[in-house]
Amino acid sequence: MNEVDFLTEEIFLRYGNIKRARGPFLYTESGKRLTDLYQENGRAVLGWGGASAFTVMKNVLDRGATGSFRTSFSGRLEKSVNELFPGEARRIFIFAKKSESLSAAVKISPRNTFFWKPWSDAEFDFSSADCIVFEPPFPWTSGIFILAAKKNIPETVLLDSVSESIKLPSPIEAGVTRSVYNLISALKTRQEKDWFIYDLFLAKYWQRKGPYLYPKIPREHYKAFLIHCLELGIVASPVYEQPSIVPFGADKGVFEILKKNPFDEKKSEF
Repeated sequence: MNEVDFLTEEIFLRYGNIKRARGPFLYTESGKRLTDLYQENGRAVLGWGGASAFTVMKNVLDRGATGSFRTSFSGRLEKSVNELFPGEARRIFIFAKKSESLSAAVKISPRNTFFWKPWSDAEFDFSSADCIVFEPPFPWTSGIFILAAKKNIPETVLLDSVSESIKLPSPIEAGVTRSVYNLISALKTRQEKDWFIYDLFLAKYWQRKGPYLYPKIPREHYKAFLIHCLELGIVASPVYEQPSIVPFGADKGVFEILKKNPFDEKKSEF
């Protein structure tokens, strides 16, 4: 059982199935509201429910544009990615796995490929990267990774490297496109002031860089800490190497319970 499956089972054992998800919260069958810091490893960084992204996807579904043919929504994702990464024009390729997207990018440009997370590096110069790989903020159950490669890269190099790329169904492509535009807007508004307000409650357990929370808890005690948080209604990242994320929009009071019930490494069961 991997770490994500472990977290899923532990949530179910305590609170039952998740019946609804909105913003930074998960609502369970037992009536418990969980504050989500995992956020599907960043795919839900703009909030569960997808905001307008899922509304757009539903609208395309309602039109029945679900076949393998090109639709009026085809090609818009590439335009949105070029607005996200201004500068030289880029082509995009979609992959189902992070490893496949990075492998393709490295084949295209071994020394000038970057994996990008929003707000992770304010100094990042998009124009300097031949290839940029990122995961759009679209909280879907399976991975969607986008490789944005400069159009001036020779066609033969590109096509030889992206054989494992996939085509998204139009409804999902439309939803992902909207999520990229939502991200562009969020990048202009979410700032340090929106994250540091939680430091009083979180700094004891995590080191924060932007919205990302890196554990101070030793690895050998991390699973016990994860369970401790879950018992208090807080869902942290189950993977030690993957940061938790500040729950944008949540009231600071949701962490009072963690302040009143601190984690004690000496009592760790794992």
